[in-house]
Amino acid sequence: MAIKQYAVIGLGRFGTSVARRLHEAGQEVLGIDLVEENVEAAEGYVTDAVIADSTEEKALTSLGITDFDCVIVAIGNDIQSSILTVVLLKNLGIPKIIAKALGKRHGQVLEAIGADWVIYPERDMGERVANQLLSPKLLNYIELSKNYNIEEITIPLRMAGKNLKELDIRAKFNVSIIAIVRNDDIIVSPSPEELLQPEDLLVTIGSRKDLAKFSSLE
Repeated sequence: MAIKQYAVIGLGRFGTSVARRLHEAGQEVLGIDLVEENVEAAEGYVTDAVIADSTEEKALTSLGITDFDCVIVAIGNDIQSSILTVVLLKNLGIPKIIAKALGKRHGQVLEAIGADWVIYPERDMGERVANQLLSPKLLNYIELSKNYNIEEITIPLRMAGKNLKELDIRAKFNVSIIAIVRNDDIIVSPSPEELLQPEDLLVTIGSRKDLAKFSSLE
């Protein structure tokens, strides 16, 4: 994995979580916050952490923000600061800007002013919990669009010991198997002759409706 430079603005729970994961993956991460306590708390999870006002262009340029590959705006409850920060980053030509939204209207404004990816942590977590309750076999998912997902599910017990050709999942359920997770291994584009094992996890792609039916199989 190539090393990239990330800046995380706003070191609350969400921002610190993002920064920590990126840093653990060996990436260079700069943490920025106005609150000294937040900066001190994040120092062990980032390459560097500084106190700065992200709504001030001089503060951002003095940090060399234009050299970063991606900036994550994870400012907490200050919508005005969040919006002003994204505007400044856009004007400075940051290649990729990811911003946390506190609600639908906030998110719409962030998209309108140029954020490349708007994240709704509370909404997304709520949907994840609901999906887990509705489909207990669903372990993880990636939303590709409004109607299509990639989902990781445990295999229905009746499929164990059978191969993909025999099961013909694509034809019967309109769902494609793109990988199998087996213990610590990942089998990408598995062969039609691949026998499924009881503990396998299937990485599937399809419409939400078809995936829901498939994941409900016993």
